[in-house]
Amino acid sequence: MSTFPPIGDYAFLSNCEQNCLIAPDGSVEWLCLPRPDSPSVFGAVLDRGAGSFRFGPANAQVPQHRRYVPGTMVLETTWQTPTGWLTVYDLLVMGPAQRGKRRMDYHRAPTDSCAAGVLLRLATCTSGRVEVLVNCAPLFNYGTSGGSWSYQGEGYESMTVAPREGNIGLEVAGSIQLGVLSERCYGRTTLAGGESAFIGLSWGSGTVPGSQDEAVSAMNATVDFWRDWLSTAKVPDHPWRIYIDRSALTLKGLSYSPTGAIMAAATTSLPETPGGARNWDYRYTWIRDSAFMLRSLYRLGFDWEAVEFFGFIIDAVSGGDLNRQFELQIMYGIGGERDLTERTLDHLSGYQGARPVRVGNGAWNQHQHDVWGMILDALDVQFRRGAAQIVQPVWEGLSGFVDTALGCWREPDQGIWEVRGDPKQFTASKVMCWVAAERGADLARERGQDDHAQRWQAGADEIKAEVLDKAVSSRGVFKQHYETDELDASLLLLPIVGFLPPDDERIKATVLAIADELTKDGLVLRYRTEATDTGFSGEEGTFTICSFWLVTALAMIGETERARTLCQKLLSLAGPLLLYAEEIDTATGQHLGNFPQAFTHLALIEALSLLIASEPEGHGFTFSF
Repeated sequence: MSTFPPIGDYAFLSNCEQNCLIAPDGSVEWLCLPRPDSPSVFGAVLDRGAGSFRFGPANAQVPQHRRYVPGTMVLETTWQTPTGWLTVYDLLVMGPAQRGKRRMDYHRAPTDSCAAGVLLRLATCTSGRVEVLVNCAPLFNYGTSGGSWSYQGEGYESMTVAPREGNIGLEVAGSIQLGVLSERCYGRTTLAGGESAFIGLSWGSGTVPGSQDEAVSAMNATVDFWRDWLSTAKVPDHPWRIYIDRSALTLKGLSYSPTGAIMAAATTSLPETPGGARNWDYRYTWIRDSAFMLRSLYRLGFDWEAVEFFGFIIDAVSGGDLNRQFELQIMYGIGGERDLTERTLDHLSGYQGARPVRVGNGAWNQHQHDVWGMILDALDVQFRRGAAQIVQPVWEGLSGFVDTALGCWREPDQGIWEVRGDPKQFTASKVMCWVAAERGADLARERGQDDHAQRWQAGADEIKAEVLDKAVSSRGVFKQHYETDELDASLLLLPIVGFLPPDDERIKATVLAIADELTKDGLVLRYRTEATDTGFSGEEGTFTICSFWLVTALAMIGETERARTLCQKLLSLAGPLLLYAEEIDTATGQHLGNFPQAFTHLALIEALSLLIASEPEGHGFTFSF
């Protein structure tokens, strides 16, 4: 039996500068410092010996109940023990922003609240008596380096640990007396009904609260932060609201407030195939996600998050200098880094033995033609009916992307799925080059630049003509690439990006073919692995974003009931805390891949919003007489 919890059972906490995963037994098993793409301090999710931090009852490992405090990123865990009941709250503290001192890594304007640099854990015995245990075992640099512990102050309530390598010092402090056993700091206390205790971990300039009252105040302030933020969302009053709310909170949690970046996921190397080698680092920002991200943020009313995310994109492609030539690659580091060279961490066993563990991502310098369409689609979302607002240096840089798309669209590429086999003439890549030219032409017309508009529209028309000639099979269904009749889930993007209208017979046939032939137990595969040169062997799970794309596409072609049925199934497969990884194993219902996955939650928001909008309007609350 595996000692690793199921991927979907982890809780995800964030303060928009750091994030962590907490296992059901109360162990923090993933925390990277000082940034979420830095080396781990607690890495047990990738190797049971790579560091963890447990806080909970000494004589119970399986909680009675876990949930987020509604509308927040604060985790509440209820424990039943042989001697009593205990409630534990875990949170990454949000506190008032410091004024008068500028941080060099902050490229965006700080808000009134910001990350406090503290992981706070509070326990209250609600009845009986419960022994509470602290077991903090950080191992720095992905589990390769321990640290030296020392007491702070006159008592036993505060300790610091200095790594033998590097400069990420930590403090563990609270209301529980602490000691040291080898590489770990530990402590225990017994709480009677109504009694409470707390423990905190701080880094950088963070300070653990000095008393129980201060700890409760910090928790209340964090609850208020998240609820105030969520209260601005435009979410319908609907039974599905809890899924949209949690997805919105997850996207916010995956953001990196100093730059406005939003990560694809919080983790690296959680496997797409149990025990397999499809293990990638997703702690970066993909341009592929940009248009979907902006569309969802604007749909929900989070205009500032959208503006700052678009600001990050412009900073990344320009290198922070609008006067230099823009350079577009498929992904960037959350600080705008370009070189994401991949390496393996061979000392880590991997989640449930899935190796290798990778950091960095070797796809960063791949050729993927969809990237130009994605950034122009993002630009269209950002400046719809306002193209004249685009400043000239930005317009010139983005115009260069349209010209590049029109110069490269005939060439093969690795495709949206970043396959590591030979390049192909992928249909979706051609269509996204069409998006680049089509959106560019629309924006140029709005700016009154008719010469650009005519040239780019002609290019878009040429791409469309070839795709319709070479990418449609004899049965009237779009193909994965020109040299095959195989299906691909990326073809679901064709109606979503407006390549053809939803009532086009080829679109209908493609959507229905994917629903009938590229699914496993009703959930969508990216492609048939046996027919696609991915560079790897073995199967993979169904791709959850593709299943939500199918919901959207079915609704667009008028198959509303079929879309609703699939949507209900997908919602039933959410993790216990309503979080999604990248894939779902249809045989077990277990989540696979990095977690939580931004792209999945984006597709959920889009699909659910479309289905809710298609419902007849209710009549609200009425009196009957």
